[in-house]
Amino acid sequence: MRFLDTFFNPAVIDKYLPQVVAAMGVTLYLAVATIVTGVVLGGLLACLRAANLKVVNFFIIVFADIMRALPPLVLILIFYFGMPSVGLNLSAEVVIWLVLSAVLTAFAEEIFWGGLTSVSAGQWEAGRATGLSKLQTLAYIAFPQALRMGIPPLVNRVLATTKLTALGSVIGVKEILSVSSSAQSFSGSATPLTMAALAYLVIFIPAVIASHWVERRFTYRT
Repeated sequence: MRFLDTFFNPAVIDKYLPQVVAAMGVTLYLAVATIVTGVVLGGLLACLRAANLKVVNFFIIVFADIMRALPPLVLILIFYFGMPSVGLNLSAEVVIWLVLSAVLTAFAEEIFWGGLTSVSAGQWEAGRATGLSKLQTLAYIAFPQALRMGIPPLVNRVLATTKLTALGSVIGVKEILSVSSSAQSFSGSATPLTMAALAYLVIFIPAVIASHWVERRFTYRT
């Protein structure tokens, strides 16, 4: 009974459930926005890199390396606490979205680029031989193959990045961890943390199941 009272206190659940549900909406919104922005920009940067413009490629590589090397928390703190010093005030939600999107963009770009480099030169030449321009060959032949080859690592990276929305608690974003931690402090009970764990499961278990379906659906069969 003590265990249930500590981790599943009905009175605490009843009091803080609306706040946790609202926080789930914030977490889900940030996760979806991050996925859309990161994957789309990552694909665009990989395609731009395929144009073989040395100066452009240099900046893309530098961006990808920096974003993959720096811990997201460091970037979050720099943007949230540092940018106001130069006159740029960003809300906590925007900071989380920008940072996580930039990180996912960097990883997605490298994943897509790896797929593009795996497409044989013969397929590029065959596309050009049929009358397609280089851009059309990229869009209709090379990139679809790169996308399909990159789905397993991309899905894993998307899941890993979107779970970092919990870092929003550091700068006051009203996401699941922030709200549950505050509730735990006020209630003196571990029940809000249990609610947080269950909330994350409600959001990410379907995402994991969907990722398995996507991998099975689009992975090449030998």
